[in-house]
Formats: sequence, structure tokens, C-alpha cells
Amino acid sequence: MTKMWKVDQGRLVQVPSSRLDQERRLEAWIEGDPTILGIDLLIIGRQVHSPHGGILDLLAIDEEGNVVIVELKRDRTPRETVAQILDYASWVHTLTTRDVHAHASQHFMSRGTSADFAATFRDRFGVGLPEKLNSKQRLLIVASEFDDSSKRIVQYLSKVYALDINTAFFGFYRDDDREFVTADWLMDEDEVRERSEARIQAPWSGHWYVNVGDSTSRSWEDARRYGFVAAGGGSWYSEPLKKLEPGARIFAYQKGYGYVGYGIVTKPAQIATDFTVNGKELLSLSLQQPNLAHDRDDPEQAEYVVGVEWKKTVPLSGAKTFAGVFANQNIVCRLRHEPTLEFLNQQFGSTE
Repeated sequence: MTKMWKVDQGRLVQVPSSRLDQERRLEAWIEGDPTILGIDLLIIGRQVHSPHGGILDLLAIDEEGNVVIVELKRDRTPRETVAQILDYASWVHTLTTRDVHAHASQHFMSRGTSADFAATFRDRFGVGLPEKLNSKQRLLIVASEFDDSSKRIVQYLSKVYALDINTAFFGFYRDDDREFVTADWLMDEDEVRERSEARIQAPWSGHWYVNVGDSTSRSWEDARRYGFVAAGGGSWYSEPLKKLEPGARIFAYQKGYGYVGYGIVTKPAQIATDFTVNGKELLSLSLQQPNLAHDRDDPEQAEYVVGVEWKKTVPLSGAKTFAGVFANQNIVCRLRHEPTLEFLNQQFGSTE
């Protein structure tokens, strides 16, 4: 169980946990900002009535066009919650692309907007809406606590049957008139997705997909010039970089542009303050985005850097892409999509 402390006059004082007065608040928070789950989603339904009975809490779609079921535990027993989300999944997997469009349009209208689904999707993810939707379903249970038996059931479904199912835990704390919320996963979400994708996709080629994240915290031009990829702003973002070991082959992708580089990892992930380029500290070099040094003394929030020997790169303006190219919000994941691998081999040269 996650615990929280505050520093009070130099002493650590534990902040007591608290029951959320209305779990519907959490549902509303997720609808307003799904990234609190640690993943990027577009909500396309809330309190959706299943034709087989029951009301699904939140229906969403991810960057790849997969439909995501988000179910809150509420006052049900954990086992009832697991059974309920599986029941909903048995219905959701029958939804056609047209059905998904209809649910999205209905949800937007219920929120007082006539926003176009395709335009909203592009605004959210920076890529076009896939022609075929709901090829795969993702199941997310949201709970403040889960008994050991139910945890084992979820882990069994994921690890043995490669079902894309996970549990996000939220802890609630109250300190006088202030409220705090913490979040964590039962299992590593990237590993859950990779197991599920391996079940239905081609064997892994050995290549990794890495999000560049050109932003106010880092610059792709700096990464090209000095040989690295970076992520930070919390362990949700930086921890995946630790999957990249020396010798790993990576393709760099920038959201909203396309693929911008191919290279070989030379140094494992380390905090940016410790990363050197030809014996010089990276943060002491001339950087187009000096904010790479943000939170440099905070190991949780600071940027982490992986060294890369780039074989070929292009500027963002020359990014390589095509309709249907593989892209998602993960910082790091295994690249299995054969059409994308074939395309990248043509654009960036031999990757063998």
C-alpha cells in the first residue's frame, strides 16, 4: 500500500489515507484528463449502457484505434469488478468501426459539442484516425484497493492468456483542507501491452520504438547533435528508458511528424546531470533546449538520457511517415509492425 508523508519543521509526518467521498469524482477526473492513468486516451463514452445489462463507466480509444474499457471498482467486490469488465469486453469486441464512430459522436453531443471525431482524434494524438477501429480491446480496472486473490486473477489473465488487462490503483489522502491523490499500476503497463501484441502480431524483430518528445523540455536537434534520447517529468516517463540496453536498435518517432532517426544504443539510461558527451557534461554544452536541465536535483522529475550512435537522422521537417504507420504514446516499446519496419528499412537504410 502506498504511503505519503509531508515534511513538517524538518520532520516526516505521515498523511493519513482517506476514502474518496464520491468515487464518481475520480470518474470525472479521468474523463477530464485520462493522462492521470499514465496513458493517453480519448474518452468516447461515459456511463455507457450495455445491451446485455450493466453500465460501463468509461469507454475510450487509444492512439492506435483500440477501444479501452475503464471500469471503477466502486462498492463491488474485486472479483465482481473483474467479472464485470470481462462481461463488458465480450460486448465491446463486437463493436464495428461504425459503432465506435456512433458512440463517439453521441458522447460529444451529450457534452454539448458537435466536434468531429476524426478532428478530435487528430487534435488529441497528432495522427490521423485509423480507418479500422477496435481491432483490439484494452481493459483497465481502477480501484483504491484490491484483494490478493483478485490481483492474481488479473495477473493470470495477462501473463498466461496475454489479455490486455491491468489495474490502476489510486490512493487518497487528506491533510486538513487539502486532498492528495497517488497512482500506480498492478503490472508494468508496457509489458502488459507487449504480451498482448505478441499474441496477435509478428515475432519481435529486435527493434525498439522510442518517442522523441521534442518539447519545452528537450530538443530533437540536441538529441541528433549529441547522440541521445531523453524523457523526464516523472518515473512514468523516464522509467521505460531503462529497457534500452547498449546494442539495442531504435527508431525515433516524434508525435505529429513521423520517424526521424535510426540508431544503436551506446549508453544505458542515466540522469541527465551524469550524462557526458566526449568527456563533457551534456548539460554544460550549448543546447537549443536548455530546459533539459529541469529538476536536475530531483531524481524523480529530472530528465534521463540514453546514449545513441545515430546511423541516420532527419530534421522534424523531413520526418518519414505513411498512412497506417505504427505510432503510439509509449515512451519505449517493441516495434513489431511489419509494414512500418519495411518502410523504415527503405527510409533509413539497412537495419540488420
